[in-house]
Amino acid sequence: MRRLLEAGFSVFDITHLGISHLHPDHSGELVSFLFANKYPDPARRAQALALIGGDGFTAFFQQLQGIYGQWIDLAGRLELLEMGSHGTKEKSFSGFRLCTAPVLHRPESIAFRITGPGGKTLVYSGDTDYCEELVRIAENADLLICEAALPDTQKAEGHLTPSLAGEIASRAGARHLALIHFYPPCDQADMAGQCRKTYNGPLFLTQDLMRFSMDGL
Repeated sequence: MRRLLEAGFSVFDITHLGISHLHPDHSGELVSFLFANKYPDPARRAQALALIGGDGFTAFFQQLQGIYGQWIDLAGRLELLEMGSHGTKEKSFSGFRLCTAPVLHRPESIAFRITGPGGKTLVYSGDTDYCEELVRIAENADLLICEAALPDTQKAEGHLTPSLAGEIASRAGARHLALIHFYPPCDQADMAGQCRKTYNGPLFLTQDLMRFSMDGL
């Protein structure tokens, strides 16, 4: 939320929020985010907030409600969408189309593919190990934002390395690749060099507050 404000946005500007899976580093600020929507005036939210997750997301949110009650109740300005974690799911929203697919991390883990009105496509992997589902959903993406949690020499189950992320991007025909979700050992590794073993397209090593213009890709 701090970075959101530093980027020049408020919580009321966010209309859709996708939760790739329920690990704390991907869902831990959800309660604080919802709480902030109530103050100073919940009427500032002009459009209902769509919360999107995989299998079990509704039950997860109901458990949060059991703890926090009215503190996260947005008084009719909240929509829960459980896309499911078995097979590809699609849904159209005003201004974009969303496609999700299961990936190899947690049972509820999903990747997101967003296609805008001009046809430009962004794919976010979430946390995942190497899987064919990610290759398929990232096919011909203009931008693939893909986790590379650890260097090639420290591969961990349920996560990708730079060369594996690059291989997925190459197989999918992704036009641009942005690596994300770096654990501390990545600071001492040549992440770009490792990715270049398998991917030759435009490559970004993401940082907080980095921005991409889909029109420019």
